[in-house]
Amino acid sequence: MSTPYMFHPLSDMPYPVDKLVLTPDDIDLSRSPLAGHLKAETFVLGAFNPGLLRLPSGNLLMMVRVAEALREPIVDGHVHAIRWDEETQTYRLDAWPLDQANTADPRKFTLAGGQWKVMALTSLSWLLPVELSPDGTRVLTLHYDRAIAPAYSFQCYGVEDARISRVGDRWLMTTCSVSPERHSTTLYSSDNGLDWTFEGIVLDHQNKDMLIFEGLIDGYYWAQTRPLGALYFAYPPGSDWRAGPSINLAVSKDALFWKPFERPGLRPPSGTLIMERMGGGTPPILTPQGWLTLWHGVEPHEVVGIYRTYWSVLDTHDPSRVLHTEATPVLEANAELTRPIEHQMYLRDVVFTTGILDYGDHYIVASGEADLACRITHIPKSVFVFE
Repeated sequence: MSTPYMFHPLSDMPYPVDKLVLTPDDIDLSRSPLAGHLKAETFVLGAFNPGLLRLPSGNLLMMVRVAEALREPIVDGHVHAIRWDEETQTYRLDAWPLDQANTADPRKFTLAGGQWKVMALTSLSWLLPVELSPDGTRVLTLHYDRAIAPAYSFQCYGVEDARISRVGDRWLMTTCSVSPERHSTTLYSSDNGLDWTFEGIVLDHQNKDMLIFEGLIDGYYWAQTRPLGALYFAYPPGSDWRAGPSINLAVSKDALFWKPFERPGLRPPSGTLIMERMGGGTPPILTPQGWLTLWHGVEPHEVVGIYRTYWSVLDTHDPSRVLHTEATPVLEANAELTRPIEHQMYLRDVVFTTGILDYGDHYIVASGEADLACRITHIPKSVFVFE
């Protein structure tokens, strides 16, 4: 990439398929892992950010993040959160005095006092496998019996944002596990795409958005990662890059133990705030031009920001070499899609892309829309060609 880095609006040309396929009303909470544990009423805050794979049958499977929230989180001057208790194997409610909490963000609240930013969530997330038709446009089955819910103390506030890669003859799924102990990346594996085995923590505190490349490079697994921190060092004046969160790289012999790669991956360019934050979106897939990766850039706006999906192509043999980054977002939030569920909206201007599959002359792309619903888009492969 070169600077100045000019960003352009998304093309007005519509994609052949662009629709919401799953919304909160499609989720039956009587079959939730939380059902029967709490006296308080819950509701689906969002069913979104789906990992995506193709089953042996040819059908697709989304691994959907279901954020289950308290209908009334504030009671008797306290704000409450749901927590999994590993010792008792039950879900519990924790309460904090309302005068010590900032509840401006509907997804979480921050607690006053102390040197560090400390927060809790207004919902607890679990993963629901949702089977789709081969083109991804119709829901066939919701597999509640195969849901993935918190099982360990380091997942006590939820399991979030699955990203699924096919490497060899198995699927690898990274998830974000949330707890006061650490905000970590955890790994699951599967031989059939429906039944998952927990493999353990693979990245430590606040290293998330982990995307495993769909294929080995010289016998090694590769992954994109996105570590966060409270401090970044400045690039020199006139640099093409701006300090802040970046998409880094890591390598592994077994997909369990990961070594950070020495050279940087995708970095925020200087001269623009359109990507004040960035993070990985879809697991990199191999194309004739290199590894195609879709990622999100966040422009500061109000509480959460404006999330858009961009794309880059990385060198086939050395993914630290960025061959192309497109300045035009390939996806933006679409208010027309969410108009039928306007009454459930609590965020706007957010599309969070999490899955991609080959579909002939198109890619099937899965995204979370407005932290509320699952969006499927068919994007022609010609969109991702560069000279």
